[in-house]
Order: sequence, then C-alpha cells, then structure tokens
Amino acid sequence: MILMAGPCVIESEENLFRIAKGLEHYHNDVRFDFYFKSSFDKANRTSLDSYRGPGLEEGLRLLQKVKDDFGYKIVTDVHESCQVPAVAEVVDMIQIPAFLCRQTDLLVAAGKTDKIVNIKKGQFMTPGDMQYSVMKVLKTRGCDELSYEASQKNGVFLCERGSSFGYGNLVVDMRSLHIMRQFSPVIFDATHSVQMPGIGGGKTGGDSSMVPHLARAAAAVGVDGFFFETHFDPTCALSDGPNMLTLEQLKALTETLLKLDSIKG
Repeated sequence: MILMAGPCVIESEENLFRIAKGLEHYHNDVRFDFYFKSSFDKANRTSLDSYRGPGLEEGLRLLQKVKDDFGYKIVTDVHESCQVPAVAEVVDMIQIPAFLCRQTDLLVAAGKTDKIVNIKKGQFMTPGDMQYSVMKVLKTRGCDELSYEASQKNGVFLCERGSSFGYGNLVVDMRSLHIMRQFSPVIFDATHSVQMPGIGGGKTGGDSSMVPHLARAAAAVGVDGFFFETHFDPTCALSDGPNMLTLEQLKALTETLLKLDSIKG
C-alpha cells in the first residue's frame, strides 16, 4: 500500500523532524510504500495573512535533511513550472495541487523529470476529465497510450480529494475512484476530503472525525494508496489542522485499511 503522510506545511525544523520521527514505523514496515510529505510553500492559502511556509530554498534544504537522516522517499507540491527542476533534485514524487491540475506548463515541466507525478483532482473536475491531465504527462514522456498500466509504468498517479458541494463543503463520490482507476493508479486523500472551504473566517475549516469513515470506504472500493496529513498536535498546526489526524490516530487507521485492502474483491 502506498502511503503519503506528514504535516501540511513545513512549520519549523523542530516540528518537521518531530513528525518525521513519529512516522518511522511506516518506513520500516514492508507492508507500506512510504513517502514523507510536506510543503515548502502553501501558495493557495485563503488569506494573505495565513502562514505559507519557509519557501523553496529553505524548504528543500529541510526536506533533503529528512531524506538523508531517515531514508524516506519525499513528496512535495509545486505551484510554478520554474520550481520543478530544483524540486526534482530532492523529491521522489512531484505533486500537482488540485487547483492547478489542468495547468499545462506545470504538468509538462513535471513530466520532463524522472519523478512520479501525483496529480490531485480539482474540486471542480469530473473524474473522467482527469484523463486529459494524465495524458499531458504521458505524452511528455513519449507515451500515447491511456491505461492504468501505461500510467503506472510511466509514474503518473491521480489523487482524489473531494468535490465542491455547494458552498463550504466537499463530498467524495466513491464512483470517481473506480472511474479514474481505469486509466491511472489512484491515491485517496482522506484528510483534504473533509475540508470545509471558506467557513473559518479567512481559513479553511474541516472535520477530521470523518477521515476514518471515508478512508475505510475508499479501501473497500479499491485504491492504490492513501494520503494523510498528520501532526503531533493538529490543534496547533499552522495549516489544515482541522483536517489532520494525530500520529496515534493514523497508526490505528492504517492497520484497519490494510485489513480491508487484503479482503476486497
């Protein structure tokens, strides 16, 4: 099972390494293909006053240090095509944010690297239309075939993170997992799927109590992996705290997901 986990944003070196230390279990457990995730810049925060992160240079330095000290594979997101070459020197997977999932220059730049590209499905996108984003990367890598096998071979993933449902809410249509999995490996982002955009007075709210329910449902449908934002204390997280799981909650949930994954049809 692919597992991506870590704090939403790099808050400080101390906090980053405290959380990284708490995730060693997954790196050492052969049942998981583990990637450590954190962002050097949250360029799409609701308010200008919200914390964004340490920036590209310092953020990549810290992610490289996590990689060196723990041996983790690293995933982080990019917001501009000019960031891709520097990011590709450090990470093992490049993540395309949901709001940017159709940005051709960004997808092509990521496709020109030899890294896995994880494209987050936009909250405004139909699952079937994500094939066109996948093909932008596949064609950049010299592949004209749209299939699960072709995407897996060429390192192109899709990530479901919920769809806009009116104002201030997201829902997950479990059909989307099956639809997208016809042409790409699919990661389910259970923590972003419980966001409540625009309800926090300049911040995005959320309901982390729903994370286990959605994750279990996705495991039953069938996915290739999971994405969880986690923290030693989500109440003090500088980004996405209302959606996060504690390290202890994550450990209990992943054991349940492994059991479900082993028995699904």
